[in-house]
Amino acid sequence: MALSHLKVTEGFVIEDHELDWQFSTSSGPGGQHANRAQTRAEVRWNVITSTAGTAQQRSLLSQRFGELITIRVDKHRSQNRNRQEALDRLAAKIREGLQVPTSRKGTRPSRSAKRKRIDAKARRGRLKQQRRRPSLDD
Repeated sequence: MALSHLKVTEGFVIEDHELDWQFSTSSGPGGQHANRAQTRAEVRWNVITSTAGTAQQRSLLSQRFGELITIRVDKHRSQNRNRQEALDRLAAKIREGLQVPTSRKGTRPSRSAKRKRIDAKARRGRLKQQRRRPSLDD
């Protein structure tokens, strides 16, 4: 499987030489195959030393995830499938990290929302009042 790059977004492409791969035996069931075949894929990407994206994007990613992003996959029996899954997860994590959340604009509750809240509190109070033991006056 010869990749030359991992395209995360249109303007964010990681070259293959920046990805550090390591393979090991997978855990779990599978008998001799799981004990001997090195199917677990682990990919590491150093955010700081990379040339992918802009410096601002890399700074944002390092603040959110740290200097090194590591993804381990041993979901499949095949090393190639685990490798592809690791690349997909890395791209998804980077896309998630690049999204800048929009700040919430504070608003006041509407008149109907206030009325509904007060009505709900009154209903709840009446319900609790009905649960009480009747007094001697009743």
